[in-house]
Amino acid sequence: MPGVLIVEALAQAAAIHAMLSMGQEAEDKLVYFMSIDGAKFRHPVEPGCLLRLHVTQQHVRARVRRYRGVATVEDQSMAEAEFTAMIADRPAA
Repeated sequence: MPGVLIVEALAQAAAIHAMLSMGQEAEDKLVYFMSIDGAKFRHPVEPGCLLRLHVTQQHVRARVRRYRGVATVEDQSMAEAEFTAMIADRPAA
């Protein structure tokens, strides 16, 4: 699995965490990623591996949230990165 797709999967997991943590408030919101920092690719991920995504919220300030994600296979770190995201109102249709 290409490293860029692993980082994308971690970012999507962070977005899901952001929306679920907001509860009903999230209904009319969108998550926009502002930055991906410190991305590190430790080992290649081969077909057939079970990739586990671990995302933790590091900081919340108003509409901006900071997350750290680590992708593991059998408890060995394969990739990691930090994400900054902004929660914004969904544009009117």
